[in-house]
Amino acid sequence: MESPSIGDSVTARMIPRHSSLDSFGAMKVSLLVNLASIRVSKAELRQRVMLPKYLRIAIRDCILRKDDSFAASSSVAPPLDNALTPEVPLMVFVNPKSGGRQGPLIKERLQNLISEEQVFDITEVKPNEFIRYGLGCLEALASRGDECAKEIREKMRIVVAGGDGTVGWVLGCLGELNLQNRLPVPPVSIMPLGTGNDLSRSFGWGGSFPFAWKSAIKRTLHRASVAPISRLDSWNILITMPCGEIVDPPYSLKATQQCYIDQQGLEIEGEMPPSTNGYEGVFYNYFSIGMDAQVAYGFHHLRNEKPYLANGPIANKIIYSGYGCSQGWFLTHCINDPGLRGLKNIMTLHIKKLDSSEWEKVPVPKSVRAVVALNLHSYGSGRNPWGNLKQDYLEKRGFVEAQADDGLLEIFGLKQGWHASFVMVELISAKHIAQAAAIRLEIRGGDWKDAFMQMDGEPWKQPMTRDYSTFVDIKRVPHQSLVVKGD
Repeated sequence: MESPSIGDSVTARMIPRHSSLDSFGAMKVSLLVNLASIRVSKAELRQRVMLPKYLRIAIRDCILRKDDSFAASSSVAPPLDNALTPEVPLMVFVNPKSGGRQGPLIKERLQNLISEEQVFDITEVKPNEFIRYGLGCLEALASRGDECAKEIREKMRIVVAGGDGTVGWVLGCLGELNLQNRLPVPPVSIMPLGTGNDLSRSFGWGGSFPFAWKSAIKRTLHRASVAPISRLDSWNILITMPCGEIVDPPYSLKATQQCYIDQQGLEIEGEMPPSTNGYEGVFYNYFSIGMDAQVAYGFHHLRNEKPYLANGPIANKIIYSGYGCSQGWFLTHCINDPGLRGLKNIMTLHIKKLDSSEWEKVPVPKSVRAVVALNLHSYGSGRNPWGNLKQDYLEKRGFVEAQADDGLLEIFGLKQGWHASFVMVELISAKHIAQAAAIRLEIRGGDWKDAFMQMDGEPWKQPMTRDYSTFVDIKRVPHQSLVVKGD
């Protein structure tokens, strides 16, 4: 069944997924007005967010030594005059490759505003290292009776200066705290430095960082310390593939030994591999397979090989659009490359609906060349391809109104580049396929040597074989993530 046109059942306005947010335009204006109205001095900001020096040094040393017990075994102790605990202690991660390669300058500005030890270059100190050794340091000191360290651990918030992939990486690492029962989990604020910044848009932090970023950084840090907290569904992805490996997987996708293929209630159409390798990760906004991921993959490789070309969001989007043309998305019907044919030729889709334990096979439309599973109503730099569906259409298709914490993913398809372009400017809607609480994709190689996938803006090339199937399983993580609302 075709999705309705915008003029029929979908309004032409982009409505962000979080029900409490307005449209992107209003969201951006609101953010700018709120930030502009804030007047906070550097001294006031430091008093509010900066850790006492002895704790900053202790955290730094534990991370450098990769030993969370170092602080507890050393002579680290609060000063005799009782260090003041900040109201909302902040720790900041900066991706130096984001923001038109302005990351190092932004990092320097942040360190000047709060402290050098509270700002991390994410290429030097990984989020998992900070969580293991930095937070571990505070927990070790708290166990010794350090009330200041205990209170800072409980009140801490994280700021991420980067794109969607960087934010997702940090959120994924923080999610491990739930599994380790190391609570509370710090909420995350966003300083949008990426190209799409869809996570940032969805939670009111805007689609790009202001040109006058030097003054905006101080206001953003203050807002990160006072704004309310909302919840976000997280989604686990497990890729089970025949023996082999993914070359240059994104940071959020890690090799795993736990790659059992559940066949209960499922019809396997291809051949089961005799032995398997597995990769596991978490995404927060979207997972996609097909032509859109292939375009993203080409763009990311160009940006890494020729960083001087990707010197800002506008240049990035121009290059991105050019890749969409060069990869053949707009000329699909004129090209015989099997890699440009519909996903129906290689992919089988099964879903579980909310509160159901039964798998249901869902047909993949023949014309679709990209399939997207979307969690938020912001994709491709703030667009809403799922649309703001009217109640009669929801009832007709068996859908419910989408929310950021409803335990459902919206699955839609994009045809060739022309269709995707019209969807992105909201002249038409995407091809609605299903809403799902769990997803199983079976991908068969055949003439396809590789499939392209991405999650939260981080693409990779998925190797395939002619003889055996690759499986992608997606299910909701039991614990929701905490994100600070910027609007």
